[in-house]
Amino acid sequence: MKFISIDFETANEKRFSPCAVGIVVADETGIRDEYYSLIHPKMYFSSFNTRIHGITEADVKDAPTFTEVWPTIHQYLANNLAIAHNASFDMSVIRQTLDYVQLDYPELDYLCTANIAKRVWPDLMNHKLNTLAAHHGITFDHHHALEDARVAAKVFQKALETYETDSVDTFLERCNMTKGRIFDRGYYPPKAKRKKKSKKIYV
Repeated sequence: MKFISIDFETANEKRFSPCAVGIVVADETGIRDEYYSLIHPKMYFSSFNTRIHGITEADVKDAPTFTEVWPTIHQYLANNLAIAHNASFDMSVIRQTLDYVQLDYPELDYLCTANIAKRVWPDLMNHKLNTLAAHHGITFDHHHALEDARVAAKVFQKALETYETDSVDTFLERCNMTKGRIFDRGYYPPKAKRKKKSKKIYV
């Protein structure tokens, strides 16, 4: 069961300002391939964002633009399940940047590992990526796009292990969750359905 873990860093508060992308190809047993690229956003860098990820305008001076890296990103994503931690952010980067550069959306199913973690490990103090990494004994360099994609992939692998399945459909059924999807000029997010409370019967 192959899946693609993806993470973006942005130059500023605009979702259509990606300055780095990390992609990990994995299955339930391990990581199979990786891709990383800086991206020239063709716009300004916010000092707030640079403090988070450490990427500056000088770093991306000779980097390809999103339009130039998109064919490679699309090749990884096409016909595969994508995952991301706080997927609403990364999927909005894809959608808004494609809107900005006037390219078509891919057909893409996706899941959010933050939502998955809340369902699988509900007793953790929070479900941030660094908290999950510490819980599972994973060391990593937070806010580096490739490192974040690696950890999200490993978190998803741990979730599959916890539910003792290598089938996404079985996993989602047991978690009572649904996939999100991006399609031609539209999308809908993944959802975690509320668990039904058992009714007490008094006699």
